[in-house]
Amino acid sequence: MRRSHYRRRASTKSGWFSGRRRIIAVAGTLAVFGGILTVTQVSNASTDRTQKKALSACNNVSAPAASKLSTKTRKGSWTEENGAVTQHADDGAGDVVTTAELRARCRRWVMNNVGNNNGNGGAATSAPAATVTATATATATNDTNAGNGQNGNGNNGGNNGGNNGGNNGGNNGGGQATTAPPAETTTAAPPADNGNNNGGNNGNNGGGQATTPPPGAGLGVLTNSCDTSNLLAHDGFQKGDRCVSTEFGEVSSAANNSSLLITQAPNVVKVNTPFTLKVSTRNLIRDRFLAAGAGGYYVESSVLQDGIVRGHFHTACRMLASTREAPDPAPVPAFFVATEDKKGGKAPDEVTISVPGLPTQGTAQCASWAGDGSHRIPMMERANETPAFDAVKLRVVN
Repeated sequence: MRRSHYRRRASTKSGWFSGRRRIIAVAGTLAVFGGILTVTQVSNASTDRTQKKALSACNNVSAPAASKLSTKTRKGSWTEENGAVTQHADDGAGDVVTTAELRARCRRWVMNNVGNNNGNGGAATSAPAATVTATATATATNDTNAGNGQNGNGNNGGNNGGNNGGNNGGNNGGGQATTAPPAETTTAAPPADNGNNNGGNNGNNGGGQATTPPPGAGLGVLTNSCDTSNLLAHDGFQKGDRCVSTEFGEVSSAANNSSLLITQAPNVVKVNTPFTLKVSTRNLIRDRFLAAGAGGYYVESSVLQDGIVRGHFHTACRMLASTREAPDPAPVPAFFVATEDKKGGKAPDEVTISVPGLPTQGTAQCASWAGDGSHRIPMMERANETPAFDAVKLRVVN
């Protein structure tokens, strides 16, 4: 059967993708694919350089000098009451981490967070600052400020917009996070970055004009972040003249605020003679402790469980030079323990603290106070509440 003229014409016109044109199309496709491959390779190379730079920064991390410890306390950590109570001498300040451990921790963080493994928040661009030189810390601080504002789109906002956009955008992972948390522990991993969900949203809220006034607006607040501080960033170790950027965290309702009372203490003890104190806590889950010597000081926000704070409590005894004036705060006490026994809760209970003795005759002050995971007295809903703290005085005689 003879083909129609239309079919033949259609067939001849269909040759547009033949011969030279086919070669050109294929060449164009290869060029596009090559461009994509090149961009990918450049991106991967950039990621590799960023990761190597962050790993190199880990070499600047160094452990701090050991802090002074109380003189009469048994060293390290130990258990009492058949293992039910764990006592940490000097709040864990004696559990000093080594430089090698800090650098290994830093490198682990880099491998998990810098590059393509960082979830939704892009790539982090520097390793965590544990303890670094002053120059390195200052540089990291400046980089953080710049990165937070740019990636969170918050620098152009008002005071609240800038803070929310810059800090939350950078810290929560919007765009590129520039620093890691000051320290990581084996007891709890730091919360995963929320990536662009929080970073982007908070950054966008901060960009442009602030939509809500900051807390304390009109009260003449001096500052509400370390962005305005000239001090070095606090790094999780026991150092003064630093600025702590850790957020306060969760605060319970008044009915669930922590309280504490020393329920039993001797009036008189002999020098270097053991004695006991009894301490009762309420609304405190005693299961959270980050050792100060390992970089866990002031690095974790307060966390509630069933409406009450998770933490531990401290007990210390010091000799007083005078009972008519506030004592010098600098000397270490004769005795100091942090009690973490996996107990506590909303109902009040009682813990026995064994003090091995006090060194000299005179007047001693023994105090107990609650702490959250990072050793701060738990926050309270109202300003006119008594914190979870108590103290007694006793005479030490020969």
